[in-house]
Amino acid sequence: QVQLVESGGGLVQAGGSLRLSCAASGRTFSNRGMGWFRQAPGKEREFIAAINWSGGTTYYADSVKGRFTISRDNAKNTVYLQMNSLKPEDTAVYYCAVHDEMIVRTRWTEYGYWGQGTQVTVSS
Repeated sequence: QVQLVESGGGLVQAGGSLRLSCAASGRTFSNRGMGWFRQAPGKEREFIAAINWSGGTTYYADSVKGRFTISRDNAKNTVYLQMNSLKPEDTAVYYCAVHDEMIVRTRWTEYGYWGQGTQVTVSS
């Protein structure tokens, strides 16, 4: 049974920071790419950031580039999303996901395993 558990969400003022974590269990993820997505009410799921198996390659959506950083610790089977300079438009449920290849993927349809999501709310 594959499990992804996100944590670290919450309420923060605009300009603040949060660090999301996603702990994976049930299989080996150290040789698989991982990603973060978000979905706001009434909107489609949006790609945020992705990282390859080693952490040596990352990719970001333009909306978060320069503010968010994705990283991973394969020894802990955990991927992180450091979010700085948060804006009210970053408010959404944030999901981590894993796919079955070593490379970076950016489309949510390419990911087969998903966490339950964690709410991030940024107040103005």
